[in-house]
Amino acid sequence: MGQSPPINQKNVREFFRGGHSKSHRASSRPFPLVLDLFLGSDPKSLQADPEFAGIALSSRLSSGTLRGQRGIPGSPRLIPGMGTGTGLPLRGPGGGAGCPGHGPGSAEAAPREGQRHPERSLRGAGRAGLAPGRPRGSRGTEGPSERARGAGPGPGSRCPLCSPDRCRAPCYEYPACPEVLKAPREEVAYVTCTYRCTCSEQPDFLATVDLNPRSCSYGQVIHRLPMPNLKDELHCAGWGPACGCFDSGAAARWSRLVLPCLISSRIYVVDVGSQCRAPRICKTIEPVDVFWKCNKGYLAVTHPLPNGDILIANTGDAAGNGKGGFVLLDGETYGLKGNWENECEVPPTGYDFWYQAQHNVLVSSAGLVPRLAGRGFNPEDLKKGLFGRRLNVWNLSCRSLTQCFDLGEDSLPLTVRFLHSPEAAEGYVGCALSGAIFRLSRACERDNWAVEEVIRIPAKDVRGWIMPTMPAFIADLVISPDDRFLYVSNWWHGDIRQYELARNCKPRLVGQVFVGGSILRGGPVTVCRDEELKGQPEPLVLKCKRVYGGPASLQLSLDGKRLYVTNSFYSTWDQQFYPSLIKEGSVMLQLDVDTDKGGLSVNKNFLVDFGKEPNGPCLAHAIRFPGGDSKSVTLP
Repeated sequence: MGQSPPINQKNVREFFRGGHSKSHRASSRPFPLVLDLFLGSDPKSLQADPEFAGIALSSRLSSGTLRGQRGIPGSPRLIPGMGTGTGLPLRGPGGGAGCPGHGPGSAEAAPREGQRHPERSLRGAGRAGLAPGRPRGSRGTEGPSERARGAGPGPGSRCPLCSPDRCRAPCYEYPACPEVLKAPREEVAYVTCTYRCTCSEQPDFLATVDLNPRSCSYGQVIHRLPMPNLKDELHCAGWGPACGCFDSGAAARWSRLVLPCLISSRIYVVDVGSQCRAPRICKTIEPVDVFWKCNKGYLAVTHPLPNGDILIANTGDAAGNGKGGFVLLDGETYGLKGNWENECEVPPTGYDFWYQAQHNVLVSSAGLVPRLAGRGFNPEDLKKGLFGRRLNVWNLSCRSLTQCFDLGEDSLPLTVRFLHSPEAAEGYVGCALSGAIFRLSRACERDNWAVEEVIRIPAKDVRGWIMPTMPAFIADLVISPDDRFLYVSNWWHGDIRQYELARNCKPRLVGQVFVGGSILRGGPVTVCRDEELKGQPEPLVLKCKRVYGGPASLQLSLDGKRLYVTNSFYSTWDQQFYPSLIKEGSVMLQLDVDTDKGGLSVNKNFLVDFGKEPNGPCLAHAIRFPGGDSKSVTLP
């Protein structure tokens, strides 16, 4: 086989760029042997664990074998006491005390002013931010004390071309700016699709779906953007920075869609502004760059920050071990800047996050350890306490961890959502394995937050399943733009729930509909005891197609009247719990929402069947609308 090539950044970069490509797969050298050339690993051990063969590089990163040419940081130590206790304050009020390089008045805490973003031609240069307590229409330059109190790390004033009765479509300024609810109806949707764990050796792709009821291609995939690599696992999708206003009845749109890959750790930047119905890839960040610069991998949820940069949550390190934190992209060049948080304060796991800039707070959830999730769900892991249980509260401007909450053993807090009103100090956290939803709100103390359980979906006693008790698996949450309703997807039970939100009251269930799940009548699972239902629900059939799987990812229209849902959660777990979904492919459904009294119903005329794709059935997950949607963080 010859002498192994020298281990340096150039060789490793070329390896990762070609290791998953079609041309490499067609070569005579198997992937584990190529990895062996670079890392000196045992080919047999890599073949036994192909899920993580492509990132075994991290074992050399953490051990120091590859540290000679680049200063790769070691594994960060956790702050003592971070994993125990409820609401443990770490740095006192504001979390800024003793924060080197991120404290009040520091260069990293200050907003970036005087910059002109190429995609923000309407904003102009040298915009000043809004300080807390300042009227929304006022402008001015913040002092250092205002930045430290929680003004957020970047500019947040209005578009100069917006008239007083117009607003930015993507920013959901409710209730101060209720015109957002009159935004134009969504016409297309971008849906992430993967072929991983299916029988098709095809690259993942971004599907463009026609949502215009007057179109002849309504409810169909009108464009497919394939990725240049295999088995990336396109999972989440998020927008780059944008600014827009209503002008002649048309809403400005985002022009860049960021696609972080859950398995390969690549980051694709997609141009959707040039041709919204035929997007194209304009930039790719390779895994080796993420590994070198951040010592992280397995990327999940992404949101733009108030200063224009893009934040991506990670679930592990490059070796697949649990590691939380964030990867930061430049908002202008989309280049990788490095880690966002202080290196000494990395949570043990991560997945989702949300922030409220006016309250100077960012909240992140726990997540699955990639190595454990890649083997499938094992009930024995529940007994060992290997699933995340912690909710993290960050100081947004100082990038420091200020509080953490223990939400219970094996709760797995996965999804975080704040209310859309920029002034609201209230959010909700969905726990995947316990069926509980917690309300997050600011406590009496100015800089502290508190959590309380407000919803718990009862578990069901069953036969013929992996466990004798089937808990509710809360896969996703979405809040309506007017902050009236909370929608919950229950992936195992198969129902979508609508709760009415009210201040100082527990959410009230006002709508429920079953669109699949594991407890359907005639299936392998028998329900022995159910606190809610008198019988097992019937399977859902639309346009002569039986819907398999359970509701996973949700997306809500800006007017709150149409709720879209896909039924793939994570390809490995899809294969374990819903093998028919792998064979038949995912679907995308639309639910009609009663916004007056509450209620959900399946739209019988809408069905996107990803089982009829040209390259075979695929799995669909995230949904985004170019004109604005209900999963975008509110900007100040």
